[in-house]
Amino acid sequence: MASEPAVPFVEIEALRAQQFVPAAKEALSAMIAERGQEKVVRPVFNWAGRNSLFPLHWGLACCAIEFAAAFGARWDAERFGVVPRSSPRQCDLMIVNGTVTWKVAHKLITLYEQMPEPKWVIAMGNCATGGGPFRTAYSVVPGVDKLVPVDVYIAGCPPRPEAMLDGILRLEDLIRERKE
Repeated sequence: MASEPAVPFVEIEALRAQQFVPAAKEALSAMIAERGQEKVVRPVFNWAGRNSLFPLHWGLACCAIEFAAAFGARWDAERFGVVPRSSPRQCDLMIVNGTVTWKVAHKLITLYEQMPEPKWVIAMGNCATGGGPFRTAYSVVPGVDKLVPVDVYIAGCPPRPEAMLDGILRLEDLIRERKE
């Protein structure tokens, strides 16, 4: 005879807002009692983090057009839970694209430092990943990773919106596997 699962199955998608919180609390309490807090809390935070990314867009050149296109009707990046914000204090993801110069480098670092933890960075396009065709100029930063830690690199000049969405999905995989 098969035993019943320790966590009762609940159709969460069919619940109304007033019913969701008690049902979620009951399901999480049962999981914590069964598995322990450490084995439940981190996956829940990882799930929430990867399904609600709020990017700060640092767009400096032609890649900014492709970033905007990714949020249009054709590619609809918001279906992955990615909603651009204007304030770094509301963001957990910085998407840098375009040529970064040493003159504005301190602004990029300041914005990165204003973001709350945990935070991630995507370098989008050849200019952000390595300086692009301007990498030999004295004023160009040869890659954003010289200023802030980069989690995902997206190649292209400019990369298509599909490549940006692929980069976001790769970042979501990194968040899923996060242990800290």
